[in-house]
Amino acid sequence: MRIATAAYPLDVLTSWAHYEDKLAHWVAGACAQGADLLVFPEYGAMELATLDGLDVAGDLEKSLFSVSDKIGEADALHVRLAAEHGVHIVAASAPAATQTRPVNRARLITPDGQIGVQDKQIMTRFERDVWGVIGGGPLQVFDTALGRIGILICYDSEFPLLGRALQSCDIIAVPSVTEALAGYWRVRTGAMARALENQCVTAMSSVVGQADWSDALGSCVGAGGVFCPPDTGFPSTGVLAAAEICVPGWTYADVDIEAIAHVRADGVVLNRSHWEEQQGRDAPALNVALKRISS
Repeated sequence: MRIATAAYPLDVLTSWAHYEDKLAHWVAGACAQGADLLVFPEYGAMELATLDGLDVAGDLEKSLFSVSDKIGEADALHVRLAAEHGVHIVAASAPAATQTRPVNRARLITPDGQIGVQDKQIMTRFERDVWGVIGGGPLQVFDTALGRIGILICYDSEFPLLGRALQSCDIIAVPSVTEALAGYWRVRTGAMARALENQCVTAMSSVVGQADWSDALGSCVGAGGVFCPPDTGFPSTGVLAAAEICVPGWTYADVDIEAIAHVRADGVVLNRSHWEEQQGRDAPALNVALKRISS
């Protein structure tokens, strides 16, 4: 399959037709290059708040519910485009209202109209302390025609036990938004580590550019990238594709599911299979001693 990951700039939308045209253009562009799986970034749907005016889009609380109210219609558009082009789409994540506080929700749309939902598990400091976004439903593994797909939204990719819960996945999508280069590299490092540990492929997408109308997003730094185990059948760098920082557009990589199965069965190392050998090997069990060396 061919994976396309987006470096996606946010716009001030003038109408719903503007959004439809933008999304259709992005999807058609990826499909023209033979993409089978399209990955849009975390909070990429926040541009929908601009349809209610910049005063709403710029208000942290109002913007959450403005976007949440539009996700049903946005999903219908994604369903239509996925069917039209015969592709799977990880839609840009968005706040979704619950009975308490909004969650950060990504959706996986299949060509036959099914919608799989994945909520972010662990909130960043800004999400939990300032914005009031909370963790949502459990991690999911989506069994698709392309293989088994999981989603770790941005910060979630930095936690190995969340990645381990998706050990059966062939592909883990990592939609992200980061405001600084350090943030981009934290998520990218997490995505590469999850590919190493699980001997799978991870696909990172990013919001890029200025969104001065939003206190939540502001200036975003990132790039698309597709990562793999640096082992048999894959590049020794662990990088299948990586775009330049903050250049809008798609990044593509061709992925062979059989290559993933092969490296898991007969790689130079077998991180995924040997994971359980860590148990009981923490510092107290090993009786690690601190030795002071004086000059």
